Amino acid sequence: MAAWVVWMVLAVVFGVAEVYTLTAVLGLLGGAALLTSGAAAIGLPLPLQLVVFALASAAGLLAIRPIARRHLHQPQLQRFGIDALIGRKAYALTEVTVRDGTVRIGGEEWTARSFADGVVIPPGATVHVMQIDGATAIVYPEE
Repeated sequence: MAAWVVWMVLAVVFGVAEVYTLTAVLGLLGGAALLTSGAAAIGLPLPLQLVVFALASAAGLLAIRPIARRHLHQPQLQRFGIDALIGRKAYALTEVTVRDGTVRIGGEEWTARSFADGVVIPPGATVHVMQIDGATAIVYPEE
């Protein structure tokens, strides 16, 4: 079997393993094996193929992996789903107590409860969404 085929198979194996591990290490090794496959295809002897693989692997692991890790661990810039509702203004549609009520948040009706015990929010009042508990907004009156 030709050496370039062996390197190509190794690149595919690393690529498939990367899909299952998602570490970015095996993908970089697969890229190095792919580069080495090209070097083998042009006729480089085995010792030089190993040098190409070692250099390409080291370059990928030392240069590309830190950049990829930085991008993976960046904080999420935008809040989505129910997290995006926290802190927004809402309007009481019915009286909101510590037990029940309804509010309108951005055009949607939500069941709501008052944030503090004993606080009764009248209909039409502006409130702030403090948290979301399941499908219920926990709100506090704007003052």
